Amino acid sequence: MHVLIVDDEPVIRRGMVKMAEMYAPSFTKIQTAENGVAALERIRACEPDLVLTDVRMPKMDGLELCRIIHEEFPQIKTVVISGYSDFEYAQKSMNYGVRHYMLKPVTKSDVHGMLDQLIKQPSRSYMPPSRYIEWIDQMEQQIWALQMEELSSLISRWREYCLSANLSLAQLKELLDDCNALLVKRFQGRNYSPSSVQAHLQADSVKEALEAFEKGLFQMAKGLQDVRSGSFKDPMEEAKGFIDSRLSEDISLDQVAAMVGLTPTYFSSLFKKVTHETFVQYRIKKRMTKAKEMLAIPYVRIVDVAAGVGYDDYPHFTKTFKKIVGVSPSEYRAGLGIK
Repeated sequence: MHVLIVDDEPVIRRGMVKMAEMYAPSFTKIQTAENGVAALERIRACEPDLVLTDVRMPKMDGLELCRIIHEEFPQIKTVVISGYSDFEYAQKSMNYGVRHYMLKPVTKSDVHGMLDQLIKQPSRSYMPPSRYIEWIDQMEQQIWALQMEELSSLISRWREYCLSANLSLAQLKELLDDCNALLVKRFQGRNYSPSSVQAHLQADSVKEALEAFEKGLFQMAKGLQDVRSGSFKDPMEEAKGFIDSRLSEDISLDQVAAMVGLTPTYFSSLFKKVTHETFVQYRIKKRMTKAKEMLAIPYVRIVDVAAGVGYDDYPHFTKTFKKIVGVSPSEYRAGLGIK
């Protein structure tokens, strides 16, 4: 279990961490944040199971934090801890699904008693719609790009998330069926009609249902691979070719992502993973390589070289060239014996 402790007082944060560390069974992760803004950053990066928060804090108070958690992450349990003077104010947090309200100063027995109650309570069977759509988006992108290793990793995380949502077999079957239908519809919009595999509906356990659904995802990818046969172009190779042929143009990452049929976010992540460079870094490197080739042609003016690789701002071109190559364009040309 992962807990996040939110309080603007360093001494109180440290005290709460100590109390949490002394609890058994031990937490897998204990994080802290000094205000609601910092807490939200940590929650969005790595969702905790439980948030313990103070009420009055700078930047974003605990009440607003609880409201956002309730709307965006309803599966996260929240506990409010505050001074007596904030009692009426903090009571409003109960409208945001807060499980407990504790008055300062809290003792180890107070905290451990509260944790006993929360951990012994079965968690609600729920999967937030926003998270569900996020999973679908990733599945679609990875199948379309035929990134089988990434798909396998995603499926493992999906399995863990479904299990942690504590869904009944009936609920899980309904969820998986909706997921399958949505993926089929999305691929049909891309002119690919995968077979609708629904073996998960005949499963006798949660484990069997998840395994059947996962098998269906790989079948979708295999079917797409068969349809494309030998005509399939690796999306990253296609993207690089598109960029290389348009070095003089100011194309955007969004344009290239759309060309290969991926979302900008997924394309950016996949491009960096494959090339070990960002889209911008790759394009600059290619532009400078082409600039060196053009500088080797005596009759081409340096200002025309700049324009030929997409730089209308000549000073910016010379500065970038020197940063990448180590010498200015004129020095590079002089090194080739060209005046």
